Amino acid sequence: MADVSILETFDVERGAFETAGEASATIKRTLKRLGVDVGILRRVAVATYEVELNLIIHSLGGRLELAVDENWVRVTSRDRGPGIPDIDKAMTEGYSTAPEDVRTLGFGAGMGLPNMKRNADDFSIASEVGVGTTICMGFKLR
Repeated sequence: MADVSILETFDVERGAFETAGEASATIKRTLKRLGVDVGILRRVAVATYEVELNLIIHSLGGRLELAVDENWVRVTSRDRGPGIPDIDKAMTEGYSTAPEDVRTLGFGAGMGLPNMKRNADDFSIASEVGVGTTICMGFKLR
């Protein structure tokens, strides 16, 4: 892959299930066009889909940012409220605060954050109750 520096942003609305997956699909197409290895591409796709759904389900809306250089793909999610009161608990597989109507749609199984961390080479999460959550994921290209 050439020495590339790309930054794209995607606004994601709360409750926008009809457009769920559009941002992550666009990110996948961009990375495929850049020649990113299929194994890395798959991990980025899983993690970005999970974080996009978290914005739709749990936040008041937010933004995904994609940055790519010769060594890393970085995806950052920043949302508005409500924040996560207990990050350790939220990182536990199977733990979910998704409402029942979301679960009946097949979402909210409590695997989003664990799947993000499992697929990323670098993962951090910071949250403030009543303010919002920022998730940063990095995927090594080399």
